[in-house]
Amino acid sequence: MPEPLPAISLVAVPGRRRQTLDIARDIERRGFSGIYMPSRWGNIAQCVGLALATERIRFGTAIAPIYAQTAEEFAMNAAYIHEVSGGRFRFGIGVAHAPTHQRLGITVGKPLADTRAFVDKIRSFEGVGAMPPIVLAALRKRMVALAAEIAQGVLFANASLSHIAASLSVIPAEKRTDPDFLIGNMLPVCITDDEGAGLALHRRRLERYVLLPNYRNYWKEAGYGEEMTAIEKALAENRRDDIPHYLTDRWIADNTLYGSTAKVRDQLAEWYAAGVNTPVLVPNSLNGNQLTALGEIFDTFAR
Repeated sequence: MPEPLPAISLVAVPGRRRQTLDIARDIERRGFSGIYMPSRWGNIAQCVGLALATERIRFGTAIAPIYAQTAEEFAMNAAYIHEVSGGRFRFGIGVAHAPTHQRLGITVGKPLADTRAFVDKIRSFEGVGAMPPIVLAALRKRMVALAAEIAQGVLFANASLSHIAASLSVIPAEKRTDPDFLIGNMLPVCITDDEGAGLALHRRRLERYVLLPNYRNYWKEAGYGEEMTAIEKALAENRRDDIPHYLTDRWIADNTLYGSTAKVRDQLAEWYAAGVNTPVLVPNSLNGNQLTALGEIFDTFAR
């Protein structure tokens, strides 16, 4: 049986928000399995728009940082979207990273404890309506295990294909095979016949992630300890320009999709085979912006 079409990461760029809703309807019409909105430019508001603009497709936040609003406000908004969408909304939440915490001006606690407390809190409010399925952003195994315990899904971002089976091993088998338990990964994609250029694009886009300690710790767990240790040494010695040297082709190929239409489709099949039931393609293009990249994805998966 062929795999379902992947989901799409969609950003409502200021000035193109109405156009983004038109694109969402097109994504639904083409049969893609979902739409997931990163935290830029108010993804809760964007999801309200999706609830009203689409009819069948699942959609969700990817992710909503749990410190960005009060738990009560999150609960009311999530319940509203859940009801208006007819149950199609997936509430993706996470602790985010230090730059987000600094921007919000907050001091955070332990990620596991804060996440558990947040989920308990939003489920405690009465009179707001039913809560949607909750999906936890995760990288390392302890957060994955927490998702299996208290949520209805887990969402990685820039995960390594070689390590995903190990990550998922902490989820009980009955949940790994349950189609209603979302197992997703935000997966950068660049469709091009120039593989060298595709690698270079992903190297530029992923560089900011290795600056984040949580990601470096994940990639150490995934078997890239030598590369991550070298990056930490470069950061300590203020050698930022050396960092791309440690982002090897092997590492990029493990965390992204790139290449021809046929190659990208074959690579995507490997993610399904590894246990990811909802790969979320993050559009990138050598030829233009998000709209151009989406067009290349549509051509690749045209039926």
